[in-house]
Amino acid sequence: MTASDPAPSSAFDDARALFRAVTGGDPSGVWSAPGRVNLIGEHTDYNEGFVLPFAIPQRTYAAARRRDDGRIRVASTLADEPVEVAVADLDRLFPTPAGRSPSVPEWAAYPLGVAWAIREAVGGATTPGLDLVFASDVPLGAGLSSSAAIEGAAGSAVDALWESGLDPVALARAGRQAENEAVGAPTGIMDQMASMLGVADAATFLDCRTLETRSVPLGFTAEGLAVLVIDTRVKHAHSTGGYRERRASCERGAGILGVRALRDVSVTDLDRAAAAMDDVTFRRVRHIVTENQRVLDTVALLDRTTPGGGPRAIGELLLASHASMRDDFDISVPELDTAVETAREAGAVGARMTGGGFGGAAIAVVDAERVDDVSSAIRRAFRDAGFSAPHLFPVAPAAGPRRDA
Repeated sequence: MTASDPAPSSAFDDARALFRAVTGGDPSGVWSAPGRVNLIGEHTDYNEGFVLPFAIPQRTYAAARRRDDGRIRVASTLADEPVEVAVADLDRLFPTPAGRSPSVPEWAAYPLGVAWAIREAVGGATTPGLDLVFASDVPLGAGLSSSAAIEGAAGSAVDALWESGLDPVALARAGRQAENEAVGAPTGIMDQMASMLGVADAATFLDCRTLETRSVPLGFTAEGLAVLVIDTRVKHAHSTGGYRERRASCERGAGILGVRALRDVSVTDLDRAAAAMDDVTFRRVRHIVTENQRVLDTVALLDRTTPGGGPRAIGELLLASHASMRDDFDISVPELDTAVETAREAGAVGARMTGGGFGGAAIAVVDAERVDDVSSAIRRAFRDAGFSAPHLFPVAPAAGPRRDA
């Protein structure tokens, strides 16, 4: 193990141990779902655009079992106390009124919201009680979608124990519904789809309007490349104001241009957009429009349908994506900019922040043999800038949800 490797995860064992402590018995099964890295395509999902994420090895585990008293209890290694409600009361608890906090602790609103959304998806059918206990090795608040991982793990467990028969896309929809309507975070569906549809050694090219997907082989291993995650440890939260304000700006821009969503605006329309709206709204629009094009260009390079394509050819698009998020969408922070610039200077093929912004993580595509050198350069840069030490670790595209026990 190198200095950049993550510590071995004990989250599977932690979930089982906490289940025994909470319930006095063993779970009937353990299900898990991964976090995700977004290779490119940021904030385009709720604008009905294009994204290119991949699932990562870090996962959230749900130890679960039916119970016969019509109640649902959720517990987590990250929470002091379990939360328990009647299954029949889920319809009373959710949806959370706009602008209000959930009536249960926010962490519990994710899995309880998923259970509520699954009940709605199957027409409110009678469903038994459940115990659901969670543990995770997906870093929280790092832009690696720890929320989609808990939604995916919860959805997989609930679907199996309730015998709902929902497919991965339907479970992704349930996760988004929980995040939007139970937690109150105005996110798109990229994170849930990336987690639910993950394939080893590939990214998921997703059209967020149609939900059509296809796997795009990345070819990083064959090219001797690795993806280095740089968790700045600057925490963010999607339910806070910055994310909501960006979404509102995008909707305002689409309204001014008379289109359903910014997906319907092309790069050639930007001159017209600049003349029709204020500078801030225009810059928000420009990021989305150009980011959609960068996703399409990245896929073409990875598909090698563009001359000179391949994984080493996408670096400039990654750097342009970060510059757009920094300058047009205003969602970067100094730690993220330092991570990206230092990685580039240390020889990375490309780098960009990943996730919703306002903190979280950056990624760098680097030669596998230079992971430690790039990591050391980033640590020095953070230390010289007076920032807290980052958490760095390589990831590889991983599979989606599974039953582990």
